[in-house]
Amino acid sequence: MLNFLKYVLATFVGLLIFFFISVLLLIGIAASTASEDEVKVADNSVLELKLNRPITERDPKDPFSEIGFSFGGFSSTDGLDQIKASIRRAKNDDKIEGIFLNMTFVDAGMGKLEEIRNELIDFKESGKFIVSYTDLSTEKAYYLASVADKIYLNPMGTIEFNGMSSELYFVKRMLDKLHIEAQVFKVGTYKSAVEMFFLEKASEANREQVTSFLNSINNYQLNQISKSRGVTAEELKNVQDNLLVRDPEDAKKHKLITDIGYYDEAITYIKDQLGLEEQDKLEMVQLAKYKKVKDKDISTSKNRIALIYAEGDIVDGEGDEDNIGGHRFAEAIRDARLDEDVKAVVLRISSPGGSALASDVIWREVQLTKKVKPVIASMSDVAASGGYYIAMGADTIVAHPNTITGSIGVFGVVPNMEGFLGDKLGITVDHVSTGKFSDMPTVTRPMTAQEKEIMQRQIDQIYEVFTGKAAQGRNMTQDQLKEYASGRVWSGAEAMERKLVDVYGGLDEALAIAAKKAGVADDYRLKELPARKTFFDELLGGMGAKAKEQAIKAEMGELYPYYKLYKKASTIVGAQARMPYEMIIE
Repeated sequence: MLNFLKYVLATFVGLLIFFFISVLLLIGIAASTASEDEVKVADNSVLELKLNRPITERDPKDPFSEIGFSFGGFSSTDGLDQIKASIRRAKNDDKIEGIFLNMTFVDAGMGKLEEIRNELIDFKESGKFIVSYTDLSTEKAYYLASVADKIYLNPMGTIEFNGMSSELYFVKRMLDKLHIEAQVFKVGTYKSAVEMFFLEKASEANREQVTSFLNSINNYQLNQISKSRGVTAEELKNVQDNLLVRDPEDAKKHKLITDIGYYDEAITYIKDQLGLEEQDKLEMVQLAKYKKVKDKDISTSKNRIALIYAEGDIVDGEGDEDNIGGHRFAEAIRDARLDEDVKAVVLRISSPGGSALASDVIWREVQLTKKVKPVIASMSDVAASGGYYIAMGADTIVAHPNTITGSIGVFGVVPNMEGFLGDKLGITVDHVSTGKFSDMPTVTRPMTAQEKEIMQRQIDQIYEVFTGKAAQGRNMTQDQLKEYASGRVWSGAEAMERKLVDVYGGLDEALAIAAKKAGVADDYRLKELPARKTFFDELLGGMGAKAKEQAIKAEMGELYPYYKLYKKASTIVGAQARMPYEMIIE
């Protein structure tokens, strides 16, 4: 009887799994069919941008999003590529009369903010309006809203306008309590990524560099806001430093906004602009729908420019969709090099760095490709340490003034967990080896003086390779390059002054440079790499991981960022070319 029940239960579970997979397949087929349907936009419409989800470089490939269904967090982000494309399309769309910025916060780095803002400024050249409304606005959201013709703030609302700050996390006390010793090896006075392990606050060198690039970025953005709002940068700086905006009346007095009003009042203004009566319906099309509108003029050119998105930490091996696997990205660059239709390559980099080995594997492919076709690096929010490593060999490096870059330095960390194992867990470890260094490195005992010397020598050697290749790529001597290295982080503006980047601009400028160098002008199509996973790849492999991540996030709540911090620290293997783990700029 027991066996019979087991077979019945197994059959029942099997049927459930079959049913579940069948439903997913039907949803996928429905989604594919839905994506082929033409999206209709009514006359006299307004494009609404909320931008309330994290913004990544590429729009997520979600087979379920088209039918309003999300599994395991598939639709949790928006892609910068589609945000920009939608604004650009709206500029020339006769059915779109304006843009409504309905934002509270924007989860994006400084480089992505800059590209969206520039796209909005370009949109205004069409003569169409931009109206913004908020009841609570972060500084990032206001940076975008500042380009609007009309800026409404709720009578009980507020705008954060108090300057920039950066939070740095330190775990030394936690390690001390756990009896874990971090054995640190690094090159560079400013290489601060390892400070979290042996200090309780930022070193003077680290404080110096963070203060410098934060002020550089802040001053740049104040100058941009100044141009949009007709207020001098000096006045805006005074407002920031003295927290002069504390309520809506202050915001209006200092010309950060144009109107104090409710949401419905902003909508009434838009209706007036469209010639509508109060009772008339306002056709508002959201980004999720509008980004599915197909462009009318699609190039059929055989010429291609390979656009390779490198976003996330740089890791050894294949990596996954959320990071830069050395092998996978080297293969993507190799694919572009061997494809005769590809006339140039643009590396779009948004990375704080990571594995020095993986960075060098990617750098090598850049060098080989550079010999046969132009390679342009486009820096987004951050392209530092390993992120700079993979960019430094390009023909031209393009960055925003508020991009974070540099951090040319190397470090390694080997934890000594002998005290944790013995004192906290009651576990002792003995070693039997065939040679003096057979168990090096190990986390179960402290390193000897000779082992530490060997490890530091390896870090020094990698630093020499890093700075040597960087100097070669930037056409300067290694000694000159080292003046700007030592692990120091720079803003894009600071990097430009030191010839670490060549041109100010975003992805569009990088593509234009690549097309010009390749001699294809506007006669090209994009080939985006690495290739995205198919529906069946996601079904069989990705969904489980995404569902797990979503469940952990829901369970941990506010502690989730610390879990991510732990996960990052646990992936460190070998020498690292990486920025500080968590540098949150607000």
